[in-house]
Amino acid sequence: MDHFELTNGELHAEQVPLAAIAAAVGTPVYVYSRATLTRHARVFREALSVLPRVHLAFAVKSNPNLAVLKLLASEGYGADVVSAGEMHRALAAGMPGEHIVFSGVGKTQREMHEALEAGLGQFNLESEEEGVELSAIAAARGKRAAATLRVNPDVDARTHAKISTGKSENKFGVPYDQAAGIYARLSALPGLAMRGLDCHIGSQITDLEPSRAAFTKMGELMGALRGQGLTVTHMDLGGGLGVPYRAGETLPGPAEYAAMVAELTRDWDATLMFEPGRVITGNGGVLVTEVIRVKAGAVHPFVIVDAAMNDLVRPAMYDAWHDFAAVRPTGQRMTANIVGPICESSDTFAMARDTDAVGAGDLAVFRTAGAYGATMANTYNSRALVPEVMVDGDKWAVVAERIEPATILAAERVPEWL
Repeated sequence: MDHFELTNGELHAEQVPLAAIAAAVGTPVYVYSRATLTRHARVFREALSVLPRVHLAFAVKSNPNLAVLKLLASEGYGADVVSAGEMHRALAAGMPGEHIVFSGVGKTQREMHEALEAGLGQFNLESEEEGVELSAIAAARGKRAAATLRVNPDVDARTHAKISTGKSENKFGVPYDQAAGIYARLSALPGLAMRGLDCHIGSQITDLEPSRAAFTKMGELMGALRGQGLTVTHMDLGGGLGVPYRAGETLPGPAEYAAMVAELTRDWDATLMFEPGRVITGNGGVLVTEVIRVKAGAVHPFVIVDAAMNDLVRPAMYDAWHDFAAVRPTGQRMTANIVGPICESSDTFAMARDTDAVGAGDLAVFRTAGAYGATMANTYNSRALVPEVMVDGDKWAVVAERIEPATILAAERVPEWL
C-alpha cells in the first residue's frame, strides 16, 4: 500500500498534487510520502514483534536522505551502513552510534578508526583479514570492538545476479565450511568481542525458501560454535525482502517473513538483527518526469521523458521494471517505448509497454522509486543531480536540492600549466 493515488483525476502524493510539486521544483524530481514510509516502518517492526529480542537497522544504502533517516530514527530504527559517509548521515539523523551496524567488504582502516570513535554498536566482519586489522586498531585504542562474522552460506536468493550476495562466487562473507575456524581465531584476538554471525543472501527476494535454507544453515553453524564454547549472542539475518514493482503483483510480506523466522529460530536464544531497506522505502517514493516529446518508431513510438538513467539507473543496470503512469490520465492507452535523453541506448525504461497515453508536456511517474533511486543518481552527460521532496499530508518540502551542472563545474579546476 502507498499514498500515491488519483484524486479528481489527478495523481497526488497524500493530499498534494504532484503537478504542483513539479511546477514549483521542476522535473525530474523524487517525491516521498511520509505516511507511506511511516506505515511500512511500523508494519515491519510490528510483524517482527513475535520474536523475543530484535534489533532493526535500516539499510541506509537503499535511501540515505537525511529526512528519511530522521523519520526512521523516530520509529526506533538504527542503521546498517557500508561506509563512513553513511555512518555520518545516520548519526546526523539522530541514530545513536550503538544502534549502527557497519557492514561491507571494503572497510578502510580510516573508516574503522572513525567508527570506533563514534561508538558504533557492531562491525559485520567480511573476512579474517579484516578482523585482524580491526583488532589491532581497537586494541591500540584500548577498546574491544563488538563484531559478527559474515558467512556466505552458498544459497541462491533467486534474484537478479547483480544483487545476489549469498552464493559462493559472490564477494561477500567467508565460505561456510571455513567459518567455524575463522570465528574461533577471531574470538581469541584482543581487540575483538566476537558475538555472533551475519548473513545476507541478496536483495529483492520474492521467495522465502532461499532465506529459510540460509537461516537453517546459520542456525546449525551457531550450534557448532556454541558447542566449542564460543560466544554467540547475536544473529544478523540481513535484509532483502522484496516489494511489488508491478501493479497486482503479490509477494511474501513482513508477517509471512516473521513467521518463517520465528519457526526457525525458536530455540536460538539470541538477539535477532535485521537490515530492511527496500521493503521500507521502495513503495514510499515516485520519480516525477515530464514528457519532452513523442517520437515515431519503427514499431512503437518513443516517449522521451526528461528523467534519465542518471536519475533512475535500475532499469539500465538490472533490467528492472517500474510502473509508468500519467499524472493526469485520460483513460486512453498506448504501446510505447519509454526512454530518457542520455546518449546511451541503455537509457531505456521500458520497451513495448502498454501504458497511459501521454504527449509532449504531460507529467508522468515511475512508481516504486523510493529505494535505490536518488541514492544511485549521478551526473552523467553533465546533467543536474536530481532533487528530492517529502510530503506530509497537505504539506511538502524539498529535502535535497537539485545540484545544477554549474555548481558541479565550479568545483573543478584547470591547472595553470594547461
